[in-house]
Amino acid sequence: MTREDDAIALERRPAGESLASGERPWRERRDMVAARRRLFDRKNLGKTLGMGASLAIFLLSVFVLARVLANLDLGAVRAAIAATSAEQIAGASLLAAISYLALTGYDALALRQIRAKVPYKTTALGSFTSYAISFTLGFPLITGGTVRYWIYSRAGLTAGKVASLTIIAGVTFWLGMAFVIGVCLVARADAISYIDELKWQANAAIGTGVLLAIAAYVGWVALAERRVRLQGFRLELPGALVTLGQMALGVLDLCSAAGVLYVLLPPLTPIDFPTFAATYVFGAILGIVSHAPGGIGVFEATMLKFVPASHEEALIASLLLFRIVYYLVPFVLALALLGANEALGRWNALRKAMESAAPNGED
Repeated sequence: MTREDDAIALERRPAGESLASGERPWRERRDMVAARRRLFDRKNLGKTLGMGASLAIFLLSVFVLARVLANLDLGAVRAAIAATSAEQIAGASLLAAISYLALTGYDALALRQIRAKVPYKTTALGSFTSYAISFTLGFPLITGGTVRYWIYSRAGLTAGKVASLTIIAGVTFWLGMAFVIGVCLVARADAISYIDELKWQANAAIGTGVLLAIAAYVGWVALAERRVRLQGFRLELPGALVTLGQMALGVLDLCSAAGVLYVLLPPLTPIDFPTFAATYVFGAILGIVSHAPGGIGVFEATMLKFVPASHEEALIASLLLFRIVYYLVPFVLALALLGANEALGRWNALRKAMESAAPNGED
């Protein structure tokens, strides 16, 4: 009998039976064997590999950023920020507003799918605040889900409904992302080959495959009602019309978000918008996979690696302004709106209590 067999045998020992002092190391070995089995269990293997990939992406991004920042001229960065025109800032702000407006449509379609009637002002508040906070802090299922539950529970939605809404809105985001990258890979296969160093035929083939997969999904949900189990919840997937609406909103959101950074780029940056949009989506995917809050560091490293610029300082200045316009300002506004909403709710509750108590006081 091997030592591993001995450890397994000890695991089966009756609970009340004591271990001799010489057998204690075998219990430790038993625990190690059990831990190793859990680590390489089929259910946990994917999570383990995913965590490893996320860590590798994050460390590689830190390495790339460290090399760039080591030789960075801070004076040139400040000069590049100062050189950014008011028109660029205004255009970026407008595109950011359009992106967040499209995000409210994510929640509106999801609410329609789960057959929940919620006023649009509540939908807009729940959507904007949840995305603005989760984009900055990361972990959207936790941060965004918590904010959504805080807002939508007051409109009568249960925790299960809010979870379903969050998942369906996430599907909208990924559909839009897949469509954008598929179209860009097909339409700008040659230009993107200078970035990913693949032959243009390979880029076109990948893009075509992505678009065919989307078309197959739309056809699949169009043929019959489809139900799937995600994150422990059984969901009815949106039909073809709602799915097409999801894709349209996703494209509007992602193109607007990419446009925020695009208009902030230094003048005469040699990259067209479709090629840039594909690069932006790729950086966003890496940021999501890395689990870094807001993809910070990972997204910047991707842009610095693949977006051509005459000076790295100018591109870093654009990235800093992008973080301010698209992340920091909405984050601060979301916190202010949540605080104002909470204060208004408490004031209304106090006013109703005072009004109900007033007749008794008069008597």
